[in-house]
Amino acid sequence: MIMFPLQTIANEEAISVADSAKVALQAFATELAKDPSTVLTKLGDSAIQFGLKVVAALAIYIIGAWIIKKIKNVLTKVFEKRKTESTLASFVISLVSISLTVLLVITTISTLGINTTSLAALLAAGGMAIGMALSGTVQNFAGGIMILIFKPFKAGDFINVQGIWGTVTDVTITSTKITTADNRVVVIPNGTMSSGTIDNYSTMEYRRVDWTFGFEYGVDAKACIDALLELLKEDERVLDSKTEGCWDPFVVLINLGASSVDFSVKAWVKNWDYRPVQYDYNLKVYTEMPKRGFNFPFPQMDVHVKQN
Repeated sequence: MIMFPLQTIANEEAISVADSAKVALQAFATELAKDPSTVLTKLGDSAIQFGLKVVAALAIYIIGAWIIKKIKNVLTKVFEKRKTESTLASFVISLVSISLTVLLVITTISTLGINTTSLAALLAAGGMAIGMALSGTVQNFAGGIMILIFKPFKAGDFINVQGIWGTVTDVTITSTKITTADNRVVVIPNGTMSSGTIDNYSTMEYRRVDWTFGFEYGVDAKACIDALLELLKEDERVLDSKTEGCWDPFVVLINLGASSVDFSVKAWVKNWDYRPVQYDYNLKVYTEMPKRGFNFPFPQMDVHVKQN
């Protein structure tokens, strides 16, 4: 059995206290046999002193409990005024309350004249053991606090974290729930969330949609660009530079590939129109561009045969 140093010290002190108590009882019995009246007088004085200590300890505990309650009320009002996340507020209030209550109990016990060194050692050893056992949970608590304070996302935001795409449905002090597009609920520990990269697609009002289309070699590049822009501008959801924070849609020849001439298309839309515009424009390009004489290529390979 492995014992912490603090636990060994506590055990040794407990044995020492037991031995001291045994010696004190033997001395008291001897004195009582020799001079009962003097011993009883001293015992009465000791009882009165102990009674005063009990009264003082009760007073300290009652006043301390009242102060702790007032501190909790003040913290609650401060969090409500600042509109702090309810989960974070509850956690901080509970942590402060428990810490102050433990300190109050130790102070009350020491007022009675009881040595609290052993109790403090046991609490320290217990705290160390609990901390080692719950190291992962403590990390998630810390991550939850960071998320609730800095708010990189909130319930209702569409995010991508660790390859998981979905809408945030609940944020607690230890974990975050995400509902994916196929209606799966994924629970991710906050320790992992706070130490990883988070893509939040709901923060900004506008987003840019990017496409890349390849057409066969020999295509009229200028006419192809004009046709792609014309199809793009037919969609009323596509924005231009008149909207603050957006640019006009544009098309450029971006690459000369092995089998195709590649054009990059970019346009700004409102956040919630991103996917609909992307999918609708894909379909429109596929159906309309061949009708206008712009054909899509197939992979090609030129083979040259040489004869001796």
